[in-house]
Amino acid sequence: MATPTDTQEQSSDGPLQRWTQSAIQDPEKVYRALFYAAMVFFLVTTLFPFYWLIVLAVTPEGNLLSGSFLPTVDLFGVSGTFPLPVPKGFNPGAFVTVFEQVPFHLYMLNSFALAVTTTVIVLFVASLAGYVFGRLRFPGRALLMLGILAISYFPPAAFVIPLFQAFAGNAPITIPFTSIPLFTPPRMLNTPGSMVLPFSALFMPLSIFILTTFYGQIPDGLEDAARVEGTTRLGALFRVIMPLSAPGVATAAVLTFIAVYNEYFFSSIMATSPEAAKWSPIVGGILSYQTQYTTQFNLMAAASIVGVLPVVILVIVAQERIVSGLTSGALKE
Repeated sequence: MATPTDTQEQSSDGPLQRWTQSAIQDPEKVYRALFYAAMVFFLVTTLFPFYWLIVLAVTPEGNLLSGSFLPTVDLFGVSGTFPLPVPKGFNPGAFVTVFEQVPFHLYMLNSFALAVTTTVIVLFVASLAGYVFGRLRFPGRALLMLGILAISYFPPAAFVIPLFQAFAGNAPITIPFTSIPLFTPPRMLNTPGSMVLPFSALFMPLSIFILTTFYGQIPDGLEDAARVEGTTRLGALFRVIMPLSAPGVATAAVLTFIAVYNEYFFSSIMATSPEAAKWSPIVGGILSYQTQYTTQFNLMAAASIVGVLPVVILVIVAQERIVSGLTSGALKE
């Protein structure tokens, strides 16, 4: 039975101290609190920008600059400001106008083609590298893998100037810290090659790391059996190891595709001339609604929503593969 002294001590404790003591006794309370905190953070940082795009897209163009999107509501005789923005009118025709004013479907097709091309290149090279790092033992293996992973830590902005100079094709490539010329690169600025090559290099380390982990888990007996039947190492890789590592391959492919499809930085720098409009990715299509004197915010918002739909569909279809690919190998049985 609790004594009066214990009751007085418990009543004198603050709410935070009482919650801490109850959390020690019931850890599930901490897990629930962390879950709700993470959910609120996700809603604010991810879903709210998408909701704001929908509000801008369905608002008529003439009402975009006519005041605040936070209306005043009167509830039980008390006036206050609604905490979420609401559309000032309703005009869903913006989702049709984005295709009438510019060929936005071609920009989406360009992004899709660039993403697929980059994904194929990354998977092919990363599969070869993953096989070497995951199934072969050679001196310097760990150091070389560390060097490949270190590339992913460099920000893309660090490569812009040298890549821009190389793709411009105006000067020969020289040996670092010397003036000895090696070769004069072809002009690839404002061409698809100026984007596919940087994309492939930037997203290659993550794919190599993922595939190395999966390829290293395949039993050697399966590959040996395939080689006894007369196949080569490459044949065993593409016929045995890759099919058995389908979750890892799918994870690397989906992550690369999404990253390239949504890429903005190199897309806005490597496609700067009007001649590049015929192959410009989705970023160029969204920016085409902005001119020197006007900015059609509703069309830009509608184009952003339409452009993200293919990625949303891809994630919904492949989410099980992504989750299984990211969590496979986390536990040892």
